[in-house]
Amino acid sequence: MSNQSVQTVSTSNDKFKVALAVVATIAGVVGFFYLKGQNKPALVATGALVAGLVFAVLLLWTSTTGRDFLNFAKESVRETKKVVWPTRKEATQITGIVFAFVVVTAIFLWGTDKVLEFVLYDLVLGWKN
Repeated sequence: MSNQSVQTVSTSNDKFKVALAVVATIAGVVGFFYLKGQNKPALVATGALVAGLVFAVLLLWTSTTGRDFLNFAKESVRETKKVVWPTRKEATQITGIVFAFVVVTAIFLWGTDKVLEFVLYDLVLGWKN
């Protein structure tokens, strides 16, 4: 038995649907800003945007590439829900540690700079500041 994975090749019809979905999305955004500039009610402008996005999602859903992308997006949202976020106290403590480290590093670099300045200018070159 073969253990090779089979990869589906998207057809030109799928590519056309994806391109049409991109065009529909752009048309929805352009329509939103155009209607907003014409002082139309916000509901009308928002309706144009939503209609373009819904049409784009429906087009994507009918193509193999689009379905794969939408499934990927769903899985991404599901994975972010599994993330254990730090509590406010933990986040504050970590932020404090980072700031303390930055201050210590800055002091160290400043001290190193001053020591090298003293050694090079005063001792080696004999220049007095």
